[in-house]
Amino acid sequence: MRQLALVLFASLALTPLARAADWPEFRGPTHDGLSTERGLPISWSATNGAPMKNIAWKIPLPGGGWSSPVVVKGKIYLTTAVSETGQSGLSLRVLCLDAKRGGTLWNTEVIHREEGVKHHRKNSDASPTPIIEGDRLYAHFGHYGTACLDLAGKVVWKNTELEYSPVHGNGGSPALTPRALVFSCDGRDAPFVVALDKLTGKVLWKTARVTDAKKKFAFSTPLVIQAGNRTEVISPGSGAVCAYDPQTGKELWRARYGEGYSVVPRPVFGHGLLFLSSGFDQPVLLAIRPGGAGDVTDSHVAWKLDKGAPKSPSPLLVGNELYLVSDAGIASCVDAKTGAVHWSERLGGDFSASPIYADGKVYFQNETGTGYVVAAEKQFKLLAQNALGEKTLASYAAADGALFIRGEANLYRVQGK
Repeated sequence: MRQLALVLFASLALTPLARAADWPEFRGPTHDGLSTERGLPISWSATNGAPMKNIAWKIPLPGGGWSSPVVVKGKIYLTTAVSETGQSGLSLRVLCLDAKRGGTLWNTEVIHREEGVKHHRKNSDASPTPIIEGDRLYAHFGHYGTACLDLAGKVVWKNTELEYSPVHGNGGSPALTPRALVFSCDGRDAPFVVALDKLTGKVLWKTARVTDAKKKFAFSTPLVIQAGNRTEVISPGSGAVCAYDPQTGKELWRARYGEGYSVVPRPVFGHGLLFLSSGFDQPVLLAIRPGGAGDVTDSHVAWKLDKGAPKSPSPLLVGNELYLVSDAGIASCVDAKTGAVHWSERLGGDFSASPIYADGKVYFQNETGTGYVVAAEKQFKLLAQNALGEKTLASYAAADGALFIRGEANLYRVQGK
């Protein structure tokens, strides 16, 4: 564990996005669900009719959305979509709350639409997680548009010009490069990946994603990695994962995975390997060596795993082990270098949220809000099972000595005494 702690500290020290105590984007400061927080609670409860345990506060949220909370310098930021009473309008908003007390500091409308689009029951009009860098917040609402705000809630720019036909609504969150905000627009047809200038919101490049997959839509969040002396933007889509040049958008390489579509999990990177899932209907987890050229399907796939592979939750890399949970609730611990399975156990319920790691523990959460805390070890050890009593699809944020959990109607700060 000492070696792992050193690796985590080094990763955070090299990350310009945040201090160690912050959680500035989907999957946190290192983009992969790792937290250096210590002393987070392993047990909590907030079910109706029972005394709350280790719940510092619980506050209702306006509107609806499944974006995960981000936490920077004692403030929580998240997006929501508010349907206007008696009207067809949809107000897409960014909220800022006090992390210590839970009160709302500001609530800004970013985009207004006359009406929304039909989305999947597990999606929303505000599913992508915002991302913070320095004094700027970037809020993405998929096909509705993207905006930049300052941390006082003032809109700096917005871009509503990128049009595509979504399937099941919006989903994937953006990623940042030194110059750009990058995200995928994988709709019903003509999918593409795009980069917006962080300063102006103008399109820097837009690259068509062409594969043989019959169903074109996907929802994955890109990952920016350093492969040798080359920076690559990794973006999974239907039928293939592709790497792009962050400056030009040129496709560098791709690895195919057949008819995999509706890809949701964000990749993770370590040990010289990318770990990602191929999506619906029969997911396969792949370990791929980056840094290639052209079609690398036959040359750069190190290993595959189909049993227990997730369709929605992202993988979690902790040291030499990869932790997974399938949508059906099968949790697994896998050797990251070889794909050998150390253990595979059924947790209760269905899963969409991505797991996180902190202080020797892996935190999983199912769709009914039940959290499972498992020891980050090669042998399965369930430490706690915790009922929130509220549906949730958002992933945890870990910051300020607490877990922040977004439910269908409320936001929670979970903290031990």
